[in-house]
Amino acid sequence: MAHVYVSNADSGDISVLHMAAHGELRLQSTVHVGGNLMPMAISPSRHMLYAARRSDPMAVVSLAIDPQNRDLRRVGEAALPASMAYVGTDITGRFLLAASYPGHQLTVSPVLADGSVGAVQQVVPTGPNAHAIVASPCNRYVLATSLGGGELMVYAFNAETGQLSPASTWHGRAGAGPRHCRFDPAGRFVYLLNELDGTLDVLAWDAKQGRLSGVQSRVDILPAGFTGQPWAADLHLTPDGRHLYASERTSSTLAHFAVDTVTGHITVKGHTAVETQPRGFAIDPIGQHLLVVGQLSHHLSRLSIDRATGQLALQQRVPLGQGPNWVEILA
Repeated sequence: MAHVYVSNADSGDISVLHMAAHGELRLQSTVHVGGNLMPMAISPSRHMLYAARRSDPMAVVSLAIDPQNRDLRRVGEAALPASMAYVGTDITGRFLLAASYPGHQLTVSPVLADGSVGAVQQVVPTGPNAHAIVASPCNRYVLATSLGGGELMVYAFNAETGQLSPASTWHGRAGAGPRHCRFDPAGRFVYLLNELDGTLDVLAWDAKQGRLSGVQSRVDILPAGFTGQPWAADLHLTPDGRHLYASERTSSTLAHFAVDTVTGHITVKGHTAVETQPRGFAIDPIGQHLLVVGQLSHHLSRLSIDRATGQLALQQRVPLGQGPNWVEILA
């Protein structure tokens, strides 16, 4: 059994869904927060959900997760200096990390004793259009993308104070537009999705030096016969690290790649048509189900994942609020 949280940008609420052991979803409740809700993160303790409001007043809203029914209760709100495209926590959950696309900055905020987020304690200017921020598995570094600057930036992270300081930078191709990144389960590789040219890059991660190096570049996520402007959105790996998926909004498809867990290399295996404009999706912790939302269809699709082949098959569609865009799963 699991619970699913979906932020609905245009209706300003969060859908809470119950997921049965076999995957069947039912809408459990809708929590009104207000404003343009987008990125979210579940705390490592699994006691809190953090949601960023991208309209005025821009803030991160802290919601307690009920230990019994997993419903949400609003417990706090902390101002943010800009509209945040991405929020997450460090590995311990002591700090909230955020990246601002229009503000060209990163922020660090402490998590207070009650689990709510406090006032921003550090603002870090970046290259144009910071888009994602992810803590490394060792929690000694933080990776952040600059979509407009074509960079994946590495910052040293002080886990005691939350302070970020520049460590190194990986420079991508001009015009690629680095958007989101994920570590593989072993923490050896980083998969980087480029929004503007619809490609993936595979990078080796040196945890001792805090540096990235190229392994495989410019792997196309676009389906055959694609026309128009690429608009890549999100990427996720299955928990075993054997399958990688990336969403593309212009074609409303998910690209599927097989992953060589030794070398990190990826091989395209196919494309699946999904909800219209799939901005966000998530994979359950067991790797049986992929949940993808359509920002323009206002629905969520549940697709089963074939453990052996990674192929996807539609199992269920659920109506949600308006403009769903971010999915979090709590097992």
